[in-house]
Amino acid sequence: MKTELLNAMGIVFFSTEYDLRHDWVYNYWKGYQTFDNVVSGAQACLTNLREHHCSRILNDNSQVSGPWDHANTWIKKEWMPQAIGAGLKYFAHVVTPNTLAEMSARDMHRNAVGIFEMRVFGDLRDARTWLSETK
Repeated sequence: MKTELLNAMGIVFFSTEYDLRHDWVYNYWKGYQTFDNVVSGAQACLTNLREHHCSRILNDNSQVSGPWDHANTWIKKEWMPQAIGAGLKYFAHVVTPNTLAEMSARDMHRNAVGIFEMRVFGDLRDARTWLSETK
C-alpha cells in the first residue's frame, strides 16, 4: 500500500511503498524539503521498514529541489538508529547530479559510513541494479 504525504499547499512531497517483487521500500521525494517534511517522510519510511521487516531502501530524490542537509543531524541521531533497529542494511539514494540535493545526500552518506551500506546514484536504473545485487 502506498502512503503519500502532502505539504502545506496540498501537494504530494513524499510517497513510500513496499515493493514486494524486489523486497525493498521505495521512497519518492519531490520539491523542496523542509525539516518537518523530511522528518515526516522518514518516519513514514520507518513504518514501512518495520511492517515488512525489510533490509533495503530505494530512496528517489531525483525530483528534489534544493538542499535538505538541515535535517541530516536529525537523520543521523534519530532516524539511522531506528532504521538499523528495523533491519536496514542497504540504502540506494538517487539524486540529480551536481545539485544542492546531491550535496545533502553526500553529507548523509558520510554519516552512514559504518552504520549501513549507502550508495549515491545519478540514475534510478543503476540504483535498482545495485540494490538487486545486495540480496
